Amino acid sequence: MNPKAIKTIYRILTIVFALLMLMDGGAGIVKEKTGQEVMNHLHYPIYIMVITGAFKILGAIAILQNKYKTIKEWAFAGFAINFIGAFASRAFMGDAIGLLIPPLVVLAVMFVVYYFWKKFETVKTI
Repeated sequence: MNPKAIKTIYRILTIVFALLMLMDGGAGIVKEKTGQEVMNHLHYPIYIMVITGAFKILGAIAILQNKYKTIKEWAFAGFAINFIGAFASRAFMGDAIGLLIPPLVVLAVMFVVYYFWKKFETVKTI
């Protein structure tokens, strides 16, 4: 794959992923009703939505920037923990497979973004 294609794919995927996390974080901060229903179902306190929402917004900003690589790495790690935690919470509650799959899909998308970031970093120096 040529460097220009890697750069384009990386930027598009990163922007889409960051926008999704910004929207999800914003919904958490305003304690969106559907999110409250999920938190009640999982027996989590509602205030956790504000905390995780703020961190999702900060994580999205960290992923969009390219200056501080360590912060970007930690943001990816935080998102991975979040999605794995969402999957595990649903699984422990005995939810149907249809509710277990979405966090894994978003986790897979995040890993694709991460992969193209690393590819972009290698071709950027060439």
